[in-house]
This record gives sequence, structure tokens and C-alpha cells, in this order.
Amino acid sequence: MKVNDLIASRKEIYSISDTTTVHEAARYLRDKGVRAVGVLDAVCRLVGVVSQSDISDKVAAENKCPAWMRVSEIMSTALVTVSPDMSLEECSLLMDKHGIYHLLVLEKAGNFRGMISVTDLLQLIASDEKARADMLEAFIFPQR
Repeated sequence: MKVNDLIASRKEIYSISDTTTVHEAARYLRDKGVRAVGVLDAVCRLVGVVSQSDISDKVAAENKCPAWMRVSEIMSTALVTVSPDMSLEECSLLMDKHGIYHLLVLEKAGNFRGMISVTDLLQLIASDEKARADMLEAFIFPQR
């Protein structure tokens, strides 16, 4: 299975502007029910990623005011990206290698296509394992 197979049905690409305040970003993450989001510059180019842990570690824990800070001040800029044609197995290895939970998906032209998370991969593995268990059960205990 490829990255594109996973993200093709998604209707929304979660992203915010690099000029967004940290407070607005925190609300966006909460409202969308996601843990991280891509950060785009004025020409819609991916320049970073901001996560709940960035907000917690770099703002709340430091007692800084999220209403006055911009996400550009706290976002991660060492981006690990994947292409839509990359296999999910390769993605899993990249996450493990870099100790990260999200990968940013970029098309060849550099357009941001969204993110995949370790949760996405775990859900696929779990559904695959359930399907295998169901097949085995049907083989061992055929319906009569």
C-alpha cells in the first residue's frame, strides 16, 4: 500500500499560516482533532510543522503567552517528507529512524498534500490483522 492510497479519500488538508498565533493554532488542532499540522508561508509553500507537544514544551512549559507568539517561532523546520508513491512500510521505517509520529506528504512539484501519522499506520495494521484473524476463523470454523 502506498501513501496516496491512504490519503486519497481525505477531503481536507490540515494546515495553518506561519503568521498564525500559537493560541489560534492550539484551537485549530483541538477543533480539527489532530495532533500536528503543516505550516505554510505566504505562497502556500510548506515551511514547518507544529504539534501539540511544540505548544506544550515551547510555550506552556516556558510560561510564554500564546496569544502573542506566532507559530513560526515554535514550529519544527527539520522536515521529514514523503511522496505520495512511497510505500507505507518505508514510512514506518522513516518514523522509527527519526523518532517522529508524523510525516509530511509533498508532491513532486512541492505542493503539500497533508500528513500521515503513526496512528494511521497502526489502524491499517490492526484492520489487516483482524481481517487475517477473520479468515483463519472462517477456515477453522466454517459456517454450515
